[in-house]
Amino acid sequence: MTAASDPYGCVEKQDPEVYAALAGEEKREAEGVELIPSENYVSKAVREANGSILTNKYAEGYPGRRYYGGQEFTDQVESLAIERAKKIFRCDHANVQPLGGANANIGAYFAWLDPGDTVLGMDLGHGGHLTHGAPVTYMAKLYRFVRYKMKNIETGEIDYDEMRETAKKEKPKIILGGFSGYPRELDWQKISDIAKEVGAVAMADVAHIAGLIAGGAAKNPFDYGFQIVTTTTHKTLRGPRGGMILSKGIVSSPLKAPEKTVENLPTLIDRSVFPGLQGGPHMNNIAAKAIAFGEALQPSFKTYAAQIVKNAKAMARVFQEANIRLIAGGTDNHLILADVWSSLSLGGKEAEETLDKVGITLNKNAIADDTRKPFDPSGIRFGTPAITTRAFGEKECTRVAELMVDAMKNKSDEKKLVSIREEIRTLCKKFPIPDTFA
Repeated sequence: MTAASDPYGCVEKQDPEVYAALAGEEKREAEGVELIPSENYVSKAVREANGSILTNKYAEGYPGRRYYGGQEFTDQVESLAIERAKKIFRCDHANVQPLGGANANIGAYFAWLDPGDTVLGMDLGHGGHLTHGAPVTYMAKLYRFVRYKMKNIETGEIDYDEMRETAKKEKPKIILGGFSGYPRELDWQKISDIAKEVGAVAMADVAHIAGLIAGGAAKNPFDYGFQIVTTTTHKTLRGPRGGMILSKGIVSSPLKAPEKTVENLPTLIDRSVFPGLQGGPHMNNIAAKAIAFGEALQPSFKTYAAQIVKNAKAMARVFQEANIRLIAGGTDNHLILADVWSSLSLGGKEAEETLDKVGITLNKNAIADDTRKPFDPSGIRFGTPAITTRAFGEKECTRVAELMVDAMKNKSDEKKLVSIREEIRTLCKKFPIPDTFA
């Protein structure tokens, strides 16, 4: 980095050790291909806001209802973020204060559930998230989670008949649609209909596909009768790391806790997040969210979202042509889940480490009904949000996928791995990480 282009000049003077880590990460990202589906690059404007003077300000409460003075400008940025989020997702209310996707899910649970209540969500092994009821989480100790799975692992088909029968038997208060490692699109209408039939709230966790929804490349659960949608604000939405809870209902600010009705969900959610779950929001982060939401409202974001899916399908084709098994048989969104153990006799951990050597970053991941251990599962998970931000098209994504297969098949050939690393580095130089998104 040159002094003129170095955004960490003050850090370098004050703390050389931290500076070395920041500079190293800058170089790693610039020279490598980022394929972790939950990661992306933000614009320079988002980074500046996230590191802005608003980091100094405490702002407990909500716009117009704060517990400290000096809130003129915090109210402005939070109100901007709220209004832009509502416009993107076509909903009645947005709480932009959750610090992450897990916080958003927990905030939604706290708003609607009592201890011991039942939630029907996707099984972790079939693509669900930890916060959808994994036994290792505190939520699983507080609430009772029952699960649905894929009916056919080779196609990704969900067994909606079984979901309906489970819902009728278990009487969940929430039916949760959403995933962390599922490559297909859920049938939001069927989930909504089942929830309505058993008197449950229909909730969607769209953390992974929020940007696809924003850009019109995936369906919006609110269009199918869902009452709550949670999401992260990074991943495909290309904002700062954080969370958000969106809802339908009557937006009000009563002095006392409202009755627990579906119509009151926006207020119940607000009270759940603060003071129920979190203290002062991170206003610097909320300012960055507002900027990212503004970017997602631009016409160019639709092109971006569509290209994410095209790129993922291009990469999936390469793996299929190489006879590498894909969970769900392909992808309809931004991510691919490959069974490298049955296909290449390669554990997920070794595959991840091999690809790290050549500058391709992804994550090891369990596959459906995996018989291997979580820290060395059978699969790898990868996706296209970040490389699409770098303007990779289908041609480049096809080549990256070919290099991935080549590297995994030749994991012990150091000369081959060095050659692949050089090609990746050359490719990344042609497609630098952008500062702005036109």
